Amino acid sequence: MQVLEGWQDRSLDQVIGLCREFVEDGDFPTVRRWREAGGKVLGHFQVYFPEELAHAAGMLPVKVRGAAIDRKRADAYFGSYLCSIIRSSLDLALTGTVQLDMFVTHPICDVARNLAGVWSRNFAYPSQILYLPQNANSAYSAQYLRDEYARVLRTIEQVADRQVSEDDLRRSITVFNENRRLLHRIYAIKRQTPWLLSVDEAYVLVSIGGMIPREEHNALLTAVIPMIEARAGKKQDKIRVVFEGGFCEQPPLDLLRVIGQSCYVVDDDLLIGLRWLLQDVPTTGDPLMNLADAYLNDSSYSPVQHDLRKPKEKMLLDRMKNAEASAAIITAAKMCEPGLEEQVAYSKKLDELNIPYFISEFEEKMTGFDHMQIQLETFVENILFE
Repeated sequence: MQVLEGWQDRSLDQVIGLCREFVEDGDFPTVRRWREAGGKVLGHFQVYFPEELAHAAGMLPVKVRGAAIDRKRADAYFGSYLCSIIRSSLDLALTGTVQLDMFVTHPICDVARNLAGVWSRNFAYPSQILYLPQNANSAYSAQYLRDEYARVLRTIEQVADRQVSEDDLRRSITVFNENRRLLHRIYAIKRQTPWLLSVDEAYVLVSIGGMIPREEHNALLTAVIPMIEARAGKKQDKIRVVFEGGFCEQPPLDLLRVIGQSCYVVDDDLLIGLRWLLQDVPTTGDPLMNLADAYLNDSSYSPVQHDLRKPKEKMLLDRMKNAEASAAIITAAKMCEPGLEEQVAYSKKLDELNIPYFISEFEEKMTGFDHMQIQLETFVENILFE
């Protein structure tokens, strides 16, 4: 069954436009098509979830990352002082816009920790918390996480009404390994030739993967990457920046467009969970242990993972160095405690090194960007003409 149709034999601009339509569609039509065909859906909240577990059971893993919608019911469950993504994600479920068969969240912050409890009081299907290691530096953390994956997998098997074998997991790992390789190629294009692929175009090509089967996403990316590389594009006089702050709540696509008009965004942490694992996961041995080890020892970083081997300031500087970025855009979702805390740490380190940076906040329902655009253009001009 194919849930994303109509992109084959189209031009690159048409494919990107189609992906944009699906990504911005608050009704999640690809998820609806999957369910209408009899498929089951596992929704998982930000930031990272080992989607191979759901895929191996024949379920569609869907990244629950909110939406720019008019909330109808969720504001009665959460206060206005909380981040928007929590409320819009719950609203999508309460209104039946996104229908799930299982939900998984993580204790990445106080609000997300309580999301499973609110979810379980309102829906009959299982709502689980995946407890990722709080002490990633413990010698026992990999074994602990492997057992935690096994616990969640048992519930997935019950929902999917099928047993998942090690070979099933290995086949899924192979599919997702290919997907991550393709996503890394997209980001390689952004770093090496950013004039061929704007930040908003790259975003929709990546984001669509969180709402369709990975096999379809692999086919899509395999087709479009050569088209991007062959694109006729002219390098412009723009500064190279890293965008930091999109690890959980996602900025509006129009905000990314505005940034792309003034800067080349050569790397970012947008939807970092889809690219969390940096290398192929081995397909020999215990697949759950392999996934657990990859999460801990061969992965990216975010403000919600506490790993003494990954000091956030150093990781940001490494990201900037690897992307040859001359400045950073340090953002955070409004009311996002982890993101706002990291803004302080990032800005302090960048000040020490005299590296230019631009501070901003966003919310998924933002619609006006004129003021920010003027500020950003001024920031860019100061760098270009100093």
